[in-house]
Amino acid sequence: MAKKKVSQERKETFKTVSGLDIAPYYTPDDLPPVEVLKSEIPGQPPYTRGVYQSMYRGRLWTMRQYAGFGTAEETNQRYHYLLKQGVSGLSVAFDLPTQMGRDSDHPMAKGEVGRVGVAISSVEDMRVLLKDIPLDSISISMTINSTAAILLALLIVVAEEQGVATDKLRGTIQNDVLKEYIARGTYIYPPRAALRIVTDIFSFCSKELPKFNTISISGYHIREAGSNAVQELAFTLANGLAYVQAAVDAGLDIDSFAPRLAFFFNCHSDFLEEIAKFRAARRLWAKLIKERYSPADPKSMMLRFHTQTAGSSLTAQQPYNNVVRTTLQALAAVFGGTQSLHTNAYDEALSLPTEESALLALRTQQIIAYESGVADTIDPLAGSYLIENWTDRIEQKAQAVIEHIESIGGMVAAIESGYPQREIENSAYKFQRQIETGERILVGVNRFVEAAEDIPAPAGVDPKSEKKQISRLKQFKAARDSNKIKKVLADLKKIASGNDNLMPTIINCVKSGATVGEISDTLREVFGEYSGDRV
Repeated sequence: MAKKKVSQERKETFKTVSGLDIAPYYTPDDLPPVEVLKSEIPGQPPYTRGVYQSMYRGRLWTMRQYAGFGTAEETNQRYHYLLKQGVSGLSVAFDLPTQMGRDSDHPMAKGEVGRVGVAISSVEDMRVLLKDIPLDSISISMTINSTAAILLALLIVVAEEQGVATDKLRGTIQNDVLKEYIARGTYIYPPRAALRIVTDIFSFCSKELPKFNTISISGYHIREAGSNAVQELAFTLANGLAYVQAAVDAGLDIDSFAPRLAFFFNCHSDFLEEIAKFRAARRLWAKLIKERYSPADPKSMMLRFHTQTAGSSLTAQQPYNNVVRTTLQALAAVFGGTQSLHTNAYDEALSLPTEESALLALRTQQIIAYESGVADTIDPLAGSYLIENWTDRIEQKAQAVIEHIESIGGMVAAIESGYPQREIENSAYKFQRQIETGERILVGVNRFVEAAEDIPAPAGVDPKSEKKQISRLKQFKAARDSNKIKKVLADLKKIASGNDNLMPTIINCVKSGATVGEISDTLREVFGEYSGDRV
């Protein structure tokens, strides 16, 4: 039955952020076949309605608050504060030198130490960062990519010093270097060498860290760079397929590593589209893995994911409006079935979060979890004419993008040609033009603007933090056995030049006192550095 156009509409056309046409209303005719709806049960492939049978009725999502700044001492204090407020998992932000494999005393690190995350150069820094954190009961998520193997080694060594066996460690390393070439830029080595490190981590952790998520395949930064929801989903899953294929090509069995893959998505402000995106992501990933690899373990098809509310949606103008934006985004993530969640603080468009703003962000999650009632039933919007229709449409559009990527040689070839980068740039430009022309309204920015605003006092990093960090690092280096450092780094160079797994040797380097920068430089000698030039 054709739908009648509603009279006196506000706009000539209605579209989601991703460009999906929005009908005036939806009917049963817009639903997928009834046998499909009946077959989709929570905890069963293709996991459209959730990856676990009981979802939040059995266990609420992990409430994480992403934090890291200045020195390890300062960040450790924030972690203990958050744990006292009810955080159930820690999420570590690292500064740019750490992400780029440079020690805090490197000339290129000057002015960046501890600025956008915590400075970690040595095992001593990691000891301080995790002081009195019970690693046998608190999961640790680390947003680190090019140096992920080194930071994981630091975590393993500190856990062992605490008496925590590796098979007890829970958490995640992001370890998603492909999205760095696409959207973020903290890459070091060429893509194919970087993939070798990723698969070495998969192989090592499948035996030694069975409860640890070996990768968090990230759409978050793709979305922050300007993609729309469909592109975020498509590029993220295409990256995931590249990692899976690289691991299989390296001789790993799909069921030995796929159950520990995790994903990381953005939740933006288009409330209903975001919910449909998450449901489509689970279904499409399950289908792709089943069709290509025929796993014996159904968990190999599960798409488990962490969500962070959209930092790019936060405005410096009228920053208290960001509380409302973040609440809507967090609620969409819960409706979408996330496994863990970080809610941004309202002042993050201005500075690092204060304790007050970080606490309010956490309380937002807790109110949704304990007061709203939305966690008391599984996939509560299932069966909605609109949600089911959009789940199908987003899945189809994302699959079409993935098929195009494969037609040009797969994701690594696509990155080297600049395809996803161009698509994201075009999407970002289109979105910004919509704001500038007033086609898309941002409250407090291009509509409902106030001449004078009450701007909260921004937080900052103590200028003395960099000096303290460098001083500790110099003392650490001075106390080491320099001959032992030379030997373990030579061993690492030899292993990197061959095909053996890098992780045991990197762990040995960390135990011997080698720093993040020294280990990274050794790998630079073997693998080279990627210039970022497009073919």
